[in-house]
Amino acid sequence: MVNHTQTTKTIELESYGIKNATVHYQLSPKKLQEISVQKGMGKETNNGTLAINTGKFTGRSPQDRFLVKDDYTADRVWWGKTNKPISAEHFDELQAEIENYLSGKEIFVRDGYVCADPQYKMNVRTVTEYPWSNMFIYNMFLRPDAEELENFEEEWLVLCAPGYVCPEPDKYGLRQGNFSILNFTKKIALVGGSAYTGEMKKGIFSALNMILPVDKNVLPMHCSANVGEDGDTAIFFGLSGTGKTTLSADPNRKLIGDDEHGWTAENSIFNFEGGCYAKVIDLTEEKEPDIYRAIKPGAILENVIFKDNGDIDYMDSSITQNTRVSYPIYHIDNIQEPSFAGNPKNIFFLTCDAFGVLPPMSKLTPGQAAYHFISGYTAKVAGTEAGITEPVPSFSACFGEPFMPLHPTVYAEMLSKKMQEAGVNVWLVNTGWTGGPYGVGTRMKLKYTRAMITAAMDGSLEDANKDNYHVHSVFGVQQPRTCPNVPSEVLSPRATWNDDEGYYKTALKLSQTFRDNFKKFEEYANEDIMAGGPLK
Repeated sequence: MVNHTQTTKTIELESYGIKNATVHYQLSPKKLQEISVQKGMGKETNNGTLAINTGKFTGRSPQDRFLVKDDYTADRVWWGKTNKPISAEHFDELQAEIENYLSGKEIFVRDGYVCADPQYKMNVRTVTEYPWSNMFIYNMFLRPDAEELENFEEEWLVLCAPGYVCPEPDKYGLRQGNFSILNFTKKIALVGGSAYTGEMKKGIFSALNMILPVDKNVLPMHCSANVGEDGDTAIFFGLSGTGKTTLSADPNRKLIGDDEHGWTAENSIFNFEGGCYAKVIDLTEEKEPDIYRAIKPGAILENVIFKDNGDIDYMDSSITQNTRVSYPIYHIDNIQEPSFAGNPKNIFFLTCDAFGVLPPMSKLTPGQAAYHFISGYTAKVAGTEAGITEPVPSFSACFGEPFMPLHPTVYAEMLSKKMQEAGVNVWLVNTGWTGGPYGVGTRMKLKYTRAMITAAMDGSLEDANKDNYHVHSVFGVQQPRTCPNVPSEVLSPRATWNDDEGYYKTALKLSQTFRDNFKKFEEYANEDIMAGGPLK
């Protein structure tokens, strides 16, 4: 285990253009928490966990994310709504503005790295205005030992200045005063005007999503992963609310990581991070025991509300629905150390289908896997956002579109190639509604979903269903007729409705949204991918 005490090494920031700053280097989490509380930037819960408020921004601001358009990015990046360009000249000016802003201030510097596999390790130096931002980086990036720190040279630099709000955004082509910008040539990430810590985490994730496939032949994935006693690795893709964190936390398997991973040419899976960043809205120990128990000194709670007795009211969303906690991965007991493994055997695409028409478990062909990967489907339910009165389809390419600089088909073709070479099974898992859509049916029972995933991983689903798959008449996926520990009627969404006409009408409505969403990818997708879509 890494020594978590303060290092004696000192560091200067003059070479970065930050002058006359009081520099704190590699402070321990305990010291950073102490400074945060002393400065009135946070308070401690009854059990000693730091709780902070990120201010105006309680989530990422995707409309204010930019990539520098230069020789490295111009012909590679999928430019558009997700990846907006900014000139190298404007980046340089904003970098100088932030360096000038940080000069003369009390500054916190942390050296860490991302990518747990030593072959792909990338050193990152992070310079933060706030102590708790630095503590977040301690939690989320991988922690070097003393020897690694002694000879540390960063490959990427992160400058985070939440207090700097650009006074003339129009001058730089910005939308407003806050921004998150990546420069792949200078290897610098700028975060200005927002204290939301996820901007730093997702900035480096976005950088890896470009660097790894282009330069390293590694597929970056927005997923969780775990590994069994026999060394078989399982990968879980899924958007918020689909059960990605819950289902990858398995007492019989070791957690590799809960959010960001790479799949190498050597057919191994490695975690990008050294921690977890989990939602805590409506959190209970019964629903999410690993997350609940990880909230202890060293963790950071964001935008939560205190009860009068000093405990946290996890049901209170008065600041935001996006209440979160960050903690180092060693706050969880059952983890893979170091956090990489080989032999990927099963991939699960998790979707919360609020229309209640997708099978609770179905097996995908390579073409279907690529199609559903590019689609990245889930659904918002009534009440989650103002004005939503019935289920609304939600698509995020590669289950992480906001962080993907390349065209989604690049990642999808890499995934198809790797899954075929490795002989991986890919499954579509509906953790959403059964017996009807939201408001009529009920949420799929967690115990059934766990039983189906367990059966897929241990092979019993295959053994029980040799030549016994039913092809879904609308989506064309193969759904098993039987599964150990799951009632057979649950496996057929149509049967649970007791209304064939209503079921097929809704299924056809959903399939059309898939086709409409996929139109923007068609010119880039090969024949196998196009054939993986709905039949009707």
